[in-house]
Amino acid sequence: MSQPSLILRVAVPSPLRRTFDYLPPAGTPSARLTPGMRLRVPFGRRRVVGILLDIVSQSRIETSRLKHAIDVLDPCPILSPSLLKLAAWAGDYYHHAPGEVLNHLLPGLLRQGRAATQHTITLWTATAIGMSVDPASLPNAPRQAALLQLLRDHPGGLDQDQLAALISASHSPLQALLKKGWVMKQEKAAAGTAHNGGNDTPPSLNPAQACAVDEVSAALGRFHAFLLEGVTGSGKTEVYLRVIQQVIAQGRQALVLLPEIGLTPQMIARFRSRLRVPVALYHSALSDRERLDTWLMAAGGEAPVILGTRSAVFIPLQRPGLLIIDEEHDLSYKQQDGFRYHARDVAVMRARQEDVPVLLGSATPSIESLFNAQRGRYRRLALPERAGNALHPRLKLLDIRQRPLEDGMSEPLIKAMELHLAQDNQVLVFLNRRGYAPTVLCHDCGWVAKCGRCDAHLVMHHHDNVLRCHHCGSQRPAPVQCPACGSREIRVLGQGTERVEKTLQRLFSHHQVLRIDRDSTRRKGAMQSLLDKVHGGKPMILIGTQMLAKGHHLPNVTLVGVLNADYGLFSADFRASERMAQTIVQVAGRAGRSDKPGTVVIQTHHPDHPLLLSLIEHGYPAFAESLLEERRQAELPPYSSMALIRAESTQRNAAQDFLVQALQAAEKSAAPHVQLFGPVPAPMERRAGRYRAQLLIQAAQRNHLHRLLNDWIPRLEALPDARRVRWSLDVDPMELL
Repeated sequence: MSQPSLILRVAVPSPLRRTFDYLPPAGTPSARLTPGMRLRVPFGRRRVVGILLDIVSQSRIETSRLKHAIDVLDPCPILSPSLLKLAAWAGDYYHHAPGEVLNHLLPGLLRQGRAATQHTITLWTATAIGMSVDPASLPNAPRQAALLQLLRDHPGGLDQDQLAALISASHSPLQALLKKGWVMKQEKAAAGTAHNGGNDTPPSLNPAQACAVDEVSAALGRFHAFLLEGVTGSGKTEVYLRVIQQVIAQGRQALVLLPEIGLTPQMIARFRSRLRVPVALYHSALSDRERLDTWLMAAGGEAPVILGTRSAVFIPLQRPGLLIIDEEHDLSYKQQDGFRYHARDVAVMRARQEDVPVLLGSATPSIESLFNAQRGRYRRLALPERAGNALHPRLKLLDIRQRPLEDGMSEPLIKAMELHLAQDNQVLVFLNRRGYAPTVLCHDCGWVAKCGRCDAHLVMHHHDNVLRCHHCGSQRPAPVQCPACGSREIRVLGQGTERVEKTLQRLFSHHQVLRIDRDSTRRKGAMQSLLDKVHGGKPMILIGTQMLAKGHHLPNVTLVGVLNADYGLFSADFRASERMAQTIVQVAGRAGRSDKPGTVVIQTHHPDHPLLLSLIEHGYPAFAESLLEERRQAELPPYSSMALIRAESTQRNAAQDFLVQALQAAEKSAAPHVQLFGPVPAPMERRAGRYRAQLLIQAAQRNHLHRLLNDWIPRLEALPDARRVRWSLDVDPMELL
């Protein structure tokens, strides 16, 4: 049967690892079709939005079986050839369905088929003539006079909502001023890209900072990967700003990735105070409309600087000039469900494809990045000293064996807190466990509050008086009496940030205690409100989780207390000790960031542990070198490559049975240089009502691993149990638990 001359190859949002062929929409000329456009297409019983990838003359199936695309949604491609190339690489590397990869690149409104147009607002400004008119000369038109005065006071202009908030402005006075030529209106993009004019005076660079700026600046216009290893408070952000200014001067765009939304307010404030261009934001806390507006402004080149979290690595850039990944070691750059990509690694590949430099910054670089620097793939830049007059904090291990503890705090730590507060300083207490207590039990019969859907204890949250599962989110009211025996002797064991907060409020009743964790910062603006209180400078105690350990500048904190430093010493995950060290160094870096010296007290039951001693006595670089040697001897990443097949089912043995079939299928693929471990139940076997199991794949060479996966994945999809369980592939897994 003859084939038509035009076949559309489309990526459809589906877990199937393939593209689909369609005929063009009826009456659509071929000249209107270009790869990168969105098409609405029939898919089963649904109509979905897909991405046109290619136009070919031959289909893989009979022409009579092909359906017509319904319509073309874009007048021109919304995804550039470079983004399509990046998505193709990411889909191949992570072995993920192309339609889901491309769907991930689009903001929510574009996935729904909405028009790729920016939301605009009407901005009212006073004209030159209006600025010369004295509002007092309008005694018979008081509303016009008030409006004119308001716009004269705001030369940058005001939109209708701002006018309504400041004055009761009706339509007719504005129209009267418009007819006189005293005011004008214009349409302006509504995306949040305001800036303060860049009037802040930059600080002087120290020699190490100047060297880093010079090296990265010299690489602008070509690909080069840099690892900026700077101790906490060494001025990495200043290096970013100086290089970004040069990128802007060349008419190019800079993309800066941050690990968490909580870091964006202070970073955006600093960027907007220094740069003379709009700075846009892109993260999940924005509305769908705001995300689309920023996405389109970046694509159109109207946003010279974009700050965003993980997903921003795929934002379109018309004139890319520089990619920066701040806190590159952070686990949050790894997507843990769905399309399991690592934003740091995608950013490096994107920089290579776009032929621009990429700058990875951290006080505690990941072992993988240090390995790449050793192999010459990254250029290592060092900032060994803190900026200005700040000194390195003094770290001390505090042996708490056989010491009485006050909700996790020892007497020496409490006395140190009293001393620092008496000197009008601030204290930070770090505990990476939110809630009030991790275990609730009956003292009489031993009943323990467990999640009905997970193999986990329910956590007591005193503020809401509920028991909550931190894995599936289920919750129920805290019991007054034991549901097993009826006793009212309900006890709580262990400490969370809520409980420590209560104890600190009792012990230090004359000082303010602020808790900063995911629970206390859930409301929009809550994080910034708390940080504003901290920056007020009053003596106070901060209690928080990892949210406080990352990136925050707290100049009045002179003492940091780490309540439990032992959690990473004996974990089954080989990366646990690395993360423990990174967390300790990062939270320690909050102390002594101005001219006041800082002290860090680390409570431990294992003061003689060689890893802790190495970290305290020789610092993170020496600690990381020892970890690299351990990994080399054990043939663990980065000296090998890993992938993890996860499966889950509501039936107890179904996930395990599927992975046994998967293992048998892998044995049919010739892979002599690849090892498979398992299948085994996941460390938390039941989660959210599903039983989970996993199968680990490891190879000394990355190409051997991917060769197996290329042959194996189609076999997995064809297995009888593949549709009876949920299963996923995680390439370069960052968590094995």
